[in-house]
Amino acid sequence: MMIIRFLISCLLLCQLADAQKKELTLQQMLKGAPHQITGQLPEFVEWTNDNKPVISKQGLLYEIDPVTGIEKPYQSANSKKEIFQDVQVVNNDLIYVSENGKDQITSSPSVAEQNPTLSPDGKYVAFTRNNNLYTINLSTLQETQLTLDGGNGILNGYASWVYYEEILGRASNYKSYWWSPDSKSIAFMRMDENKVPVFPIVSEEGVHGYTEETRYPKAGDPNPEVKIGVVGVEGGNIQWADFNEKADQYFGMPYWKPDGSALWVQWMPRTQEQLIVYEINLANGSKKEILKEEQKTWIDLDDQGERIRFLNNGKQFIYKSDASGWNHLYLHDVNGKRIGAITSGNYTVTEVLMVDEKKKQVYFVCRKDNSACFDLYRVGLNGSGLKRMTFGKYNHRNISLS
Repeated sequence: MMIIRFLISCLLLCQLADAQKKELTLQQMLKGAPHQITGQLPEFVEWTNDNKPVISKQGLLYEIDPVTGIEKPYQSANSKKEIFQDVQVVNNDLIYVSENGKDQITSSPSVAEQNPTLSPDGKYVAFTRNNNLYTINLSTLQETQLTLDGGNGILNGYASWVYYEEILGRASNYKSYWWSPDSKSIAFMRMDENKVPVFPIVSEEGVHGYTEETRYPKAGDPNPEVKIGVVGVEGGNIQWADFNEKADQYFGMPYWKPDGSALWVQWMPRTQEQLIVYEINLANGSKKEILKEEQKTWIDLDDQGERIRFLNNGKQFIYKSDASGWNHLYLHDVNGKRIGAITSGNYTVTEVLMVDEKKKQVYFVCRKDNSACFDLYRVGLNGSGLKRMTFGKYNHRNISLS
């Protein structure tokens, strides 16, 4: 028995020494190295005219020979157009990445910049800092503060917890501002959560853990008071939409009309059995009812930007609703009048992949022939010619249409 104990002790000592050796080796490896030891994976950018993929790695572009796999630096054939742009947060500051390299465009490492988003024309980047909304002109690096009252329970362009978790969705990463298609304006939510009760959350991180406090409304508690504002990219007066922020209400994700001439806002009362889509006049903030839906139970707010899809440059739109008991698509004119049902029947449409406006066809995913399987279908905008495009007892997901 003594011999066995001695051997076990020797084995444990050897393992401890080996572990200490490995720890020392890791310390040596990290000595003098930057703290960040992870990096961004390569991302696909585009195909060249001669059918070679272009990828971005660490902010630089490379062209890949699909036969040999050999990479070489890539420059766009059109020197006037930057085909690749990105803005990243590194050590709480913003780094602008293009095919020309990397540039640091903010310098406030003690305060985090959050949710940077490029304008559609690629000339500006918007972000939030200290619960205020900012833009930077990428040609001049001029920074403009669009809101001034952020902090102390006031959030501009940054969502409160209940909107992040229950309305805009976790994919929003708390972002609650949206660029206009013409890059001239930004719509945003201003949230006052001072009346929302504070809830303690205990974290086990670190040696002793810590307690975090967050504004968390329980059933019946006050929700954040929300205003919808529109502001110019270079700042100036904020045009507030004509809603009473004191009302007990919810706002879903807004939609810009394709030409940027107006903003559509989803509104519902706290009882959630009614949904109204309003068009907001950008000049005076007045609202006009476009569409109204009522159900006896409740209506889900849209957190994916999939309820409304504009067609014909905003002259028509596709509206997704489960009012029939099944999620289906309906065609409306721009004034909200229903033209007709695109899909119908005892099945649920889960995703619209593409609208071919030239051929007046919609490609969508649903569970129709087999409720346990997802399939691709095609149908005319007038509801005719429904055709199943995938077959077999399989789930068809992550479909990529040419």
